[in-house]
Amino acid sequence: MALASYAMDVGKSRGRRYPETPHPYRNEYARDRDRVVHSRAFRRLEAKTQVFTTRYSDHFRNRLTHTLEVAQIARTVAEALHLNSDLAEALALVHDIGHPPFGHAGEDKLDELLRPHGDGFDHNLQALRIVEQFEQRYMDFPGLNLTFEVREGIVKHSRDYDASKYPALSEYLLDQRPPVEAQLIDFVDEIAYNTADLDDGYEARVLTIEMICAEVPLFARFYEEVERGHHQAIEKLKFNEAAKRVLDYLATGLIENTREAIATSGVQSVDEVRRAPRRLAGFSRSMSSENGALKKFLIERLYHDPGIVADRERSVEALGQLFAYYVQHPDTLPAAHAELAKHGSLFRVVCDYIAGMTDHFLLRQHADLIGTRAARGV
Repeated sequence: MALASYAMDVGKSRGRRYPETPHPYRNEYARDRDRVVHSRAFRRLEAKTQVFTTRYSDHFRNRLTHTLEVAQIARTVAEALHLNSDLAEALALVHDIGHPPFGHAGEDKLDELLRPHGDGFDHNLQALRIVEQFEQRYMDFPGLNLTFEVREGIVKHSRDYDASKYPALSEYLLDQRPPVEAQLIDFVDEIAYNTADLDDGYEARVLTIEMICAEVPLFARFYEEVERGHHQAIEKLKFNEAAKRVLDYLATGLIENTREAIATSGVQSVDEVRRAPRRLAGFSRSMSSENGALKKFLIERLYHDPGIVADRERSVEALGQLFAYYVQHPDTLPAAHAELAKHGSLFRVVCDYIAGMTDHFLLRQHADLIGTRAARGV
């Protein structure tokens, strides 16, 4: 497929921090994709919470299955827009590897714990640190040595950073827009988790058809269409079909509105995309409103469900207690982390260690180090 003039041509990449010999049959963004997939941080996503812990079911999405769904949608949207689908896929696959245990609740807790010490936690910036430092797989360089455009996309796919406040990120062209491939990721992420969380919430019987149709006009419209054509079908299959149509509607809308925004802007190159006064990827105003209603519903009816909140609060409390324990007993950290703590911020080292844990490992560590001692009255 021929790329659009405004797509990121891999031949014009700014390259890698440490030069490497080109691969004989994989382009540089495909190599980045493969490096992400083979990383330990990527594998750990399998045991990190999306919304539901495995206490509910092991059939619901985790952070890894969510990431794969984002990658599928990203590739579809990129190809429809004649963008570089290898770059879009690599960015989708790497976009969540900086998440700590217990999803956004864990991220918020780590940020809260670091703030008094002049630091903070941002899962995008943590992902950058993972691919640049923490993943150790190669003899010739630290990290994964990903291309500039993938590292830039990790930083900038979901927000703009003020260069004056983030001088350490100055190499990532903070005064410019990222390529369209990176701009798409936040939107395909929303499409994936909004429709998937609706599905898992229904499967968990936290959400009902009646509740969803009453409060989410977008879903109700498609469910009524399905009901008219397949009245005798079982409810679950009608739900599946309506949810599928919601996903297709949002993905199609993203494609069409982004295509129109690009055409209206007149951009003809990546350099012009970078200099554009605003980002070009996104939903139309009406679709943003429809998607916003779905997000509002999920926040109120699913994410704030008492059972899910209780589960989340127990998990985050364990994270906070384990953080405090390691700060008080740095000798219990793994040897490599204990050594790092001697030469840098103990709080940051503890944060990095905990952020890399899976949900299950954190809870086991909490039980072994804190639960056992508490039971003994220590």
